[in-house]
Amino acid sequence: MIDDCLTEGEEIMDDKQLNKLQELQSEALSNAEHKPSDLNLVQQGLEVIASEVSSTAIRETTCPSSHCEFVNATAQHYANGKWVVRMGDFGRGMELASTMKFQCLLFMLLLAVIVQTIIQRIFNKRESILSRIRSFEYSQKNAVLVPAAALGVGGILVFWLKSSHKIKTIEMGDGWWGSERLLKGKEDESIRPFKIETSDKEIEDLHRRLEQARYTPPLEGAAFHYGFNSNYLQKVVTYWRNQFDWRKQVEVLNKYPHFQTTIEGIDIHFIHVKPSYVPHGRAVQPLLMVHGWPGSFYEFYKIIPLLTEPAGHGLNEGDVVFEVICPSIPGYGFSEAPHQKGFDTIATARIFHKLMNRLGFKQYYVQGGDWGSRITTNMAQMLPQSVKGLHLNLVFINRQGLGRMISVMLGAYLPWLVGLTREDARRIYPFMQKNVYELLRESGYLHIQATKPDTAGCGLNDSPVGLAAYILEKFSTWTDKSFLDKDDGGLESKYSLDELLTNVMIYWVTSSIVSSVRYYKENFSKDPHLTAHARVGVYVPTGIAAFPQELVHTPRVWAKQMYKNIITYSYMPRGGHFAAFEEPKLLAQDIIQFVRKVEQL
Repeated sequence: MIDDCLTEGEEIMDDKQLNKLQELQSEALSNAEHKPSDLNLVQQGLEVIASEVSSTAIRETTCPSSHCEFVNATAQHYANGKWVVRMGDFGRGMELASTMKFQCLLFMLLLAVIVQTIIQRIFNKRESILSRIRSFEYSQKNAVLVPAAALGVGGILVFWLKSSHKIKTIEMGDGWWGSERLLKGKEDESIRPFKIETSDKEIEDLHRRLEQARYTPPLEGAAFHYGFNSNYLQKVVTYWRNQFDWRKQVEVLNKYPHFQTTIEGIDIHFIHVKPSYVPHGRAVQPLLMVHGWPGSFYEFYKIIPLLTEPAGHGLNEGDVVFEVICPSIPGYGFSEAPHQKGFDTIATARIFHKLMNRLGFKQYYVQGGDWGSRITTNMAQMLPQSVKGLHLNLVFINRQGLGRMISVMLGAYLPWLVGLTREDARRIYPFMQKNVYELLRESGYLHIQATKPDTAGCGLNDSPVGLAAYILEKFSTWTDKSFLDKDDGGLESKYSLDELLTNVMIYWVTSSIVSSVRYYKENFSKDPHLTAHARVGVYVPTGIAAFPQELVHTPRVWAKQMYKNIITYSYMPRGGHFAAFEEPKLLAQDIIQFVRKVEQL
């Protein structure tokens, strides 16, 4: 750039002048270093340099604006024994004291001295502050410094002790979530058959609301980047109103046995599916599968037959067979919502453990994703002697720490050094894009539901169209991030409209959207670093299925911070957040492989 600023025909200094210039430049630098606070010395040094240069080397030069825009403000030249600082538009060119090379050299020299001067002044100010402190009497020092130091160190120590203190298990405790406390007698522990039903009135009300829907035209080319595209939403609503058969879907839902039982004052809904045939000598493994939001027990309808009849679906030779229990989280679907504040995943874990005990299981396997991952993890932390194995398709570690920071920084360049595989590196880098920007983009709902869930819930519970848009948008982008670019959100490439609308209808007919989103506030209102969940390690055998389109990828080396006994860790070839709903066979294979290994331990 400097060379480009030299114009043709310029006169160059001879060797003698250049040598003299270098000597004087060194002298000026030496003066500046000894007394950098005195800018006059620098000015004088530059003046001497300029005066010693042959007049033939001092001339006017116009620097092309395209190359001189990098200079913000200063050109200096020697004229009539005085320095003139010119400020202004360098696009018109500027007067220089020598060739452009020499001017740039002076500019860099001046800039370096100014920076050094600023640093020195800061240093001098620090010395002044320290000298004032030294002038204090000893008692004054103690009165100020000792309490301040004690307060700072004490605060850090208290936080560290509270956040790092480990406990062996989560205390099971007890709870009551009913509208009224049971005054006397024991809680009804009976297990009652349950059947999903509908009515003409329910369907007529739905159709009326669908017909009255109002739509806002989407922006051109927006696809799903602004949320659910209203053009495609109209197609969904038209199908919902004219072709979707809720009565038929109720029959589909009732194909598995449903039950309810009362635990801690609220009715818990679950399905319980047993294998129709068990090979001789094979033990049936009880498996509790827990859904999340905005899913439901219906997510598991495709995977249930693969687990209860694996040989019939080509998954194994019948060496591992399950009976599957899928409960609805309280406040979701056909489980009664808690009537008291504070119902979190630990309370849910306790209720589901009581459910398994009530069904006669002393030991069992658990599996979950989304909230199901947190709930089943809490079950393993609460009663490890009851949980034979824990299988997850989502792992999210709250605790970060210095080790994680180092791992993130080095992993992009030396993944093997911090325990990351090539596949880990591919899934988590670029880190800011995949772990910050994408997570922020997809977590707006979380902030609403974790703070003012009832406000958003009012509209969702009143409008089936709004409810469908809110829920189905998650089934789009959480299944595959690239679906943001599709006008239909890619929904029908993975699911049928009947499947998607059946899940929405479970929320609609039970009016459970408000109670389901309250679950976020109950869990996020507490410091995640200080909760029992974050302070208890998981020592039961653990299997992890890492799907590539999941919201967040947790490498095995990070997962081991909490899950101390990982038996299997699988990089799944495809699939996203709703694994059982989207890729039931892949998930079933991984569960079977995990349980087979645990049973051989």
